[in-house]
Amino acid sequence: MPIISSSYIREVAIRALARAGIPAHHAEIQLDVLLEAELRGVPSHGLLRLDRVVQRIANGVADPHATGRHYWRSSGFLSVDGERGLGPVVAIAALDALQKRASEVGVAIAGITNSNHLGMLGWYAERVAARGQSIIAMSTSEALVHPWGARKALIGTNPISIGVPTEGEPFVMDTATSVVSMGEIHDHAHRRASIPSHWALDAAGNPTTDPNEAKKGALAPFGGAKGYALGLAIELLVSSLAGAAIGTDVRGTLDATEVCNKGDVFIVIDGPHTRLSAYLDMIRSSEPAHGFDGALVPGDRARECRKQRLEHGLPVAEEVWERLLTLAGIDSAVQQHHH
Repeated sequence: MPIISSSYIREVAIRALARAGIPAHHAEIQLDVLLEAELRGVPSHGLLRLDRVVQRIANGVADPHATGRHYWRSSGFLSVDGERGLGPVVAIAALDALQKRASEVGVAIAGITNSNHLGMLGWYAERVAARGQSIIAMSTSEALVHPWGARKALIGTNPISIGVPTEGEPFVMDTATSVVSMGEIHDHAHRRASIPSHWALDAAGNPTTDPNEAKKGALAPFGGAKGYALGLAIELLVSSLAGAAIGTDVRGTLDATEVCNKGDVFIVIDGPHTRLSAYLDMIRSSEPAHGFDGALVPGDRARECRKQRLEHGLPVAEEVWERLLTLAGIDSAVQQHHH
């Protein structure tokens, strides 16, 4: 895989997004969430998604100008019609309104619908927690996960992220409620790598190690019945609070042609924050279990990965990079010296 500097990736990607008709400020937000995923070693939520953003705009199912229409149902509950805007753009506009309101009333919630794919939820949680407020963020997706004990996909991958301010780097937990994201399956397919047999079922409902078969089947919930219960709870909570589609009716985060009808829910909490860093450091320095180097706090590995990649460049799948150059209108033969 070519290793490319983050500054050059940014330059090429901004050109690609500009050519797709995205206003500069919106392009920066959309790119930032994708590039941060790459920097943190989560390519499933990174640059491979940029092509689909461009396609969705071209197909008229994403509006690069929209920031969403806001309606306060009560002092603490914001309903957002995303007006088919880019997921990160709509989400940031909603979060700015929530953070302001939470600082006045204590807690503010947004239910967002008719908006596009958010990308990595942790990016939003980190942004809010870095500004001194706590956040719980949840989103739904197409039905990609089979209920525990069943064969067919009926529930979204339904990620949840929680951000809490500390004196140092904010604490951020971000996880899908499936064993892996469908993006990760796509990433394995891109790299022609097989997947562990406990990750997914094929179209017939049998375990598979082939990512291309898994794409047609169902992902497993993480942690068996517990992950299934959490994923289902998020499905119900988000679809009802956001007024979004549910289960197998959800469309538009994996395709380029359907209007996106999943939901997002953000809960921003303004509260007294005690000192937490010493406690987190105690966890980091606790005695390692057999076969481990010790305990990490969620986000530690990603932060280290980010530091390395900012310094030494990022590995990008050949196919993804070629596509990005094409979208930017750059002849890839001319670009060899950048690798």
